[in-house]
Amino acid sequence: MPTKGLKTYSAKTADMVPLWHVIDATARPLGRISTEVAIILQGKHRPIYTPHILTGDFVVVVNASQVGVTGKKLERKKYYRYSGYHGGLKVNALQDELARHPDRVIKHAVSGMLPKNALARHMLLRLKVYGGPDHPHQAQLAETAKLQAAVAQPQSGESEE
Repeated sequence: MPTKGLKTYSAKTADMVPLWHVIDATARPLGRISTEVAIILQGKHRPIYTPHILTGDFVVVVNASQVGVTGKKLERKKYYRYSGYHGGLKVNALQDELARHPDRVIKHAVSGMLPKNALARHMLLRLKVYGGPDHPHQAQLAETAKLQAAVAQPQSGESEE
């Protein structure tokens, strides 16, 4: 029996206010961090999640060079790049990639967990990964804290019951 007057809510891009999240990767498993980041980038942590709208937030991952892995993945896990030319296949172990480019390791793991479409490329642009504890996004984090504080406290004139 259909109910009259009820409509399904669909998020609009004008209504989206992305927040900033900081995740410390020190000694945390790579897969656990990647799933947490992928959920935030897609916006699945919000009640207004809409698959075809960019409802996710920005994510800053710090200490990427200290990410943890289990077993013998440091030596056995390989990353392949192919230039398209004969003999152009490059193979690097996880240990070498973490030493040279720790940001690529996390971005590669997260990109594998995002949907394979044009929206995922925009989601991946919202991921910022840094090998050490320092990052240049302190101002954005302060803005997010202000927004969350404004939402948490009731407006003046409203009665608290």
